[in-house]
Amino acid sequence: MESYKQIDIGKAKEIIERGDVTIVDIRDPQDYRESHIPRAVSVDEETIQSFIEKTDKNKPLICYCYHGISSQGAANYFKEQGFKDVYSIIGGFEMWRHTNPTVNQ
Repeated sequence: MESYKQIDIGKAKEIIERGDVTIVDIRDPQDYRESHIPRAVSVDEETIQSFIEKTDKNKPLICYCYHGISSQGAANYFKEQGFKDVYSIIGGFEMWRHTNPTVNQ
């Protein structure tokens, strides 16, 4: 089985702009509330099972954390749960926010 792919910010933006993608923020809910990638969903230990059950596994899934380390494990886990195209953003949210707009709640 093919594993997840690590992608840079440019590639992530390309996939997001194509639309029909699921974006997962695995940082603390508090940090998510403060700022996140537009259309991203906050997923944590309490919500992950429900997220997996309700989410279309055929849509590309991009996950990110703070610096791109934890999201690698998360991406691997989502791949194991049956998601087809799974990506982890290299450099995580910190890299994203230096070059792209974010959403503040």
